[in-house]
Order: sequence, then structure tokens, then C-alpha cells
Amino acid sequence: MKKKSEIGESSSSSSSNPTADATAAANAATAALAASPIGSVEFTTDSNGLEKVILRGPRRSAAEVFLYGAQVISWKNKLGEELLFVSTKAVFSPPKPIRGGIPICFPQFLNNGMIERHGFVRTRFWRIDLDPPPLPTAAPCSASIDLILDEQDRWTWPHKYEFRHRVALGYEGELRLTSRIRNIRPDGKPFSFTFAYHPYLFVSDISEVRVEGVETLNYLDHLREKERVTEQADAITFESEVDKVYVLTPTKIAILDHERKKTIELRKDGLLDAIVWNPWEKKSKAIEDFGNQDYKRMVCVGAAAIENYITLKPGEEWKGRMELNFVPSSYCSGQLDPQKALMGA
Repeated sequence: MKKKSEIGESSSSSSSNPTADATAAANAATAALAASPIGSVEFTTDSNGLEKVILRGPRRSAAEVFLYGAQVISWKNKLGEELLFVSTKAVFSPPKPIRGGIPICFPQFLNNGMIERHGFVRTRFWRIDLDPPPLPTAAPCSASIDLILDEQDRWTWPHKYEFRHRVALGYEGELRLTSRIRNIRPDGKPFSFTFAYHPYLFVSDISEVRVEGVETLNYLDHLREKERVTEQADAITFESEVDKVYVLTPTKIAILDHERKKTIELRKDGLLDAIVWNPWEKKSKAIEDFGNQDYKRMVCVGAAAIENYITLKPGEEWKGRMELNFVPSSYCSGQLDPQKALMGA
């Protein structure tokens, strides 16, 4: 384990004194939590030498966040149960992306752009944000960390940006992600992007999973060259490969695991779309860093802005938010009406 004074040396390429910055970050996090008898923040490294932050909340709830990709790699509820999935063949060696947890896709989703698949921020080293701007609507939390990415690589993406990302644990163990992207180009030109949180959720058996809240809505089917289709089923179930982007979705979606009798609620803001993905058996065997049987224990359901590009003029900022809540029952079943949800009911 690295000392707190050492954290951040490899993750901050722009600082003239990364050790001092890291010490200040650790002190700032400690000070921020001084008034909370529940939360804590720990700075450490994993067995592969990647720096990470561990947030601890009420009872046994916790989240682990790598500085590599600002990627949440673990989220546990108050019973200490793991709620995120990581592939049995995941590679924890940059510059490879990590297969599992919650990758961030920016400035493009899949290959819908001119750069690498799912964008580049998931393969960059972020640094701790020592002085994050306030979040006026931020809900109280037991522990949180703010990360920032503002490196400029004109060969990858020729735009000047500032990407701030907050990971927080609520008092009930809920996981909150808030991303803020600002255009800081000095030439007065706008830039456009798409965005997605791509959470790999752990499930007991994919055949026992239902996703509710998007029925009757339109989706882009990536198995049929993004053909626009209207969902006919009363809920999404899984019997084969699924790769869909639902558009104009409600603020609340439920992922029901019937075998475990547990539900994960997804709530979102600033993100109109939702992704749903499971590679199933054939595709699993074709993915190098994915186990042949991994598809049985995971499903990706995430908040996104994909169908319509987000455009920012210089000085403008966009904010997107996703919250995941764990519910120890399947109470949501049959209760989510997409049309009512769109109206905020």
C-alpha cells in the first residue's frame, strides 16, 4: 500500500509537485469527512499497482474507484454484498480498458465517432480534484471523492475541455455519479460529444433478470445497424444477445433479479437515453477479456446521451448524473409506467 503522501504521482501529469498535491488531497478529504461519524475515504493501491480510492459508508457499504479511468470497480450494499460485475478475464494493465465496474464513455459511444471505441477517458489517469466547484443540488452523502481530467491531446481529440467527476455514497449505501464537462477552448468554437455510464451489474442468473421502465419506448438496435424499433415486450428479458440504446427514457429504470429477490433502481438526470447490453454466449467467446460464461452473471444497464449530440460553446458546462439504489425485494415489478415516469410520476 502506498502512503497517502505518495498517491497521485503517476496520475497527475500536469502538476509540478504531485506529492504535495496528493497530500493536500488526502487532507482535504479527511477534513471534509470530519463532521461525519459514518463515512471514510482511504487512498491505496490494488494488487496490480493501480491507485484507487475506497469510500466507506454506513455499515458495510463501500465503493472502490480507480484513478485510472475514474472507474468505479466495486460497489457493496450495507450487507457487504457486491453489486457490480468484473470479468474473470479483466485486464488491469494500462492502456487496456478494464472490463467491468462502471466505465465512462466520452466523447463517443461505441464506434460512433472518429476516435477509439467508447472514447478515451476510461484509459486516462485522472487526478484528485482539490477544489471542486459546488454542486447546488448535491444530496447529502457519507463519503465522496472528486476527480478531474483536463489533459489535452490534440491528436486524440482536438478540443480543450475540463471533465470533473464525483463519486459519492449516500447514507443508505446508494451510489451517485455526477459528471461535469466544460468547454474551455479559447478560440470561440463549440464542440460536440456523446456520453454514457456503462455499469456492469452483477446478477445471479441473466435468465432470471427483468429490466422495467423502457417498455413501449423506441430503441436503436445495434445488432441491426442501429435500426430504430419500438419495444413490444412488457419488460426486457434475456434469451439471446441484447445491444440496445433506448431513447427518451424515464428518469427511473429498475433491474430486477428474481432469483436473488433484489432490485437495483437506476435514476438519472441530464441523460435522456439508456443502454442495455448482454453479449450472450457466442459474443462472449469472441471478446478477449471476457470469460466464456461471464454473460450469465452480468447485465449492463446505464444512463446515456447518445441519440442526440451534446454541444457546448466556450464557457458552457454540461452535467449528467446517475444514481444506483439497492432494494432488497422485487417490489418494482409491474409498477413502472414509462409514460408516467417521463412526466415525473
